[in-house]
Amino acid sequence: MSGSRLKPKEVETYMEYRAQGYTQKVAATKSGFSIRTAKRIEAHAKQPVPLKKSEERKNPKDPFKDVWETEAVPLLEKNPKLQALTLLQYVQDAHPGQYPDNLLRTLQRRVQAWRALFGPEKEVMFLQEHPPGYQSLSDFTDANDLNVTIKSTPFSHRLYHFWMAFSTWEYATVVMGGESFSALSEGLQGALWLLGAVPKTHRTDSLSAAYKNLSKNASEDFTKSYEAVCEQYGMIPTRNNKGVKHENGSVESSHRHLKSRMDQALMIRGSRDFDSVADYKAFLCQCINRHNQGIRNLVDEEMKYLKPLPKVKVGAFELEIVRVTSSSTATIRQVRYSVPSRLIGINLKCHLYDDRIECFVGSTPVITLERLRWKKGTRPRKINYRHVVEWLARKPHSFRNYIYREDLFLTPAFKTTWERYKEQLDERTACRAYVALLRLSAEHGEETISCHLEKLLSLGSLPTPAVLGDLLPKKQSSQVTVKVDQRELKAYDQLLNNKENL
Repeated sequence: MSGSRLKPKEVETYMEYRAQGYTQKVAATKSGFSIRTAKRIEAHAKQPVPLKKSEERKNPKDPFKDVWETEAVPLLEKNPKLQALTLLQYVQDAHPGQYPDNLLRTLQRRVQAWRALFGPEKEVMFLQEHPPGYQSLSDFTDANDLNVTIKSTPFSHRLYHFWMAFSTWEYATVVMGGESFSALSEGLQGALWLLGAVPKTHRTDSLSAAYKNLSKNASEDFTKSYEAVCEQYGMIPTRNNKGVKHENGSVESSHRHLKSRMDQALMIRGSRDFDSVADYKAFLCQCINRHNQGIRNLVDEEMKYLKPLPKVKVGAFELEIVRVTSSSTATIRQVRYSVPSRLIGINLKCHLYDDRIECFVGSTPVITLERLRWKKGTRPRKINYRHVVEWLARKPHSFRNYIYREDLFLTPAFKTTWERYKEQLDERTACRAYVALLRLSAEHGEETISCHLEKLLSLGSLPTPAVLGDLLPKKQSSQVTVKVDQRELKAYDQLLNNKENL
């Protein structure tokens, strides 16, 4: 054993033999070393053993011994959410120069240990089982982080997302407005009819954004409308407690998965720009369908426990009554829309959907409008020149100071043409000429007229209606020519003779 370093286990074994009554020699022999080593072990055991440097590091002197119980703990008891950095700054101010910044980690461990022993109780999450056919969930999620554009213009939108807890079958649709009842109802019913069946319960969040600007009565109407939709489908409606997001955890988690899949698909596509909203919706459907096809077996299992759909859908819209003004416009939710002049003075019954407004006179549909949203600091409007062009033709000079004149510049080429008219024609002639352009656009299409305007402007010519008329195809006459064959008079004489013979 000479030259070999004793292991702690060997020393422990030797001491056990000695405790059993063996002599030093026998105990040393059994432990595998000499009597001399045994004597040295016992001589050393009678002396205090100094701590090694590694052991000193394991049990360092507590730098916060003087302030922990008297200053730090009372602060933590009063405000358990205090951070270690805040406590360190406090004792540094109270005892300048005694507690350097490199003690932060030590204090963090002390605070963590105190919270483990004396801190407040934390909320416990109870993992839930999801039996088939029982629970569906839905929520809105902001999709602007996908950076989708429509014709190179940023597309601000949300997604309505529906989710079956057991099978993970999902449905999503684009929402261009806010968290409204119409968007919720239309999305929910779209999901159920695509699924082809109805679950027992439907859970949604508190829809705080939908309620934010509503009065108490309006909020109650919203709640009643949501409950009425669920009742029509035989579902039990439930809602999360306000401010407790994790209660909708299943669908919140699914938001991340859905947008992650969409983001990956957009990368593979190579572009985030779409020609139209319809194209983007088709892309979204492809992402959803691919996921649903992958869990077909679970969906088939869940379908056994679902209820049948009702015979008809519930109205997924908000109702508003508006009156058409003498300017052939109507204001709906702070947005001005033009309508055909024949509706002036009539009260329109408007069904407000997320992306459109369907207008009725009584029960008769009269027009569908693209829905715009009011935003603070803006005055949005949608003026369709076709609704007013015929009356402008009767009063062409009114175009000059028309408050919605900018909306009648259909393309940049139209606006440039108007500027040329003002420079080269007198005021009345310029107005008549531009209104004539609008009439040509209504007849031949805005794109066709705009193309001709761009060509003429590039050549330096003044694109008057007369010049454009020569470039446009002539309208074919709708008059029908009827050819009548003339009979000889002798045929009538013969007819008379036959009659006399009868």
